Amino acid sequence: MAKQVFINLPVKNLQKSMDFYTALGFTNNPQFSDDTAKCMVWSETIFVMILTHEKFKTFTSKPIAETKSSLAGLFSLSLDSIDEVNQLMSNGLKAGGIEPNEMRDYGFMQQRTIEDFDGHTWEVFFMDMSKFPTE
Repeated sequence: MAKQVFINLPVKNLQKSMDFYTALGFTNNPQFSDDTAKCMVWSETIFVMILTHEKFKTFTSKPIAETKSSLAGLFSLSLDSIDEVNQLMSNGLKAGGIEPNEMRDYGFMQQRTIEDFDGHTWEVFFMDMSKFPTE
């Protein structure tokens, strides 16, 4: 079995969050979803589990971070072109996400940021390694 990554995020409104992640291009895997959690698939090896606060609390004794006002982590998604980055961002913004800052252009990489309804922050980028500085 290939190594997989599961990112687990607490959300206040499960259906609204599922709709948002679907707009970004994730698909739902109903096999690992119920009325307390949705498994959102990015690729064959990368999954985002969105969980109600009640479900999330069963996995930890720590309080859930208030990610609307504090940053708990940055999650990054790579895409194959700047057009794909812009399309994902457009879809996410139409679905209610917010873009907290302007696009950053590093020459070899263009990066945009989107936050979901709970303030979870995603860096969406396209990287052209042929433009990576060699010195």
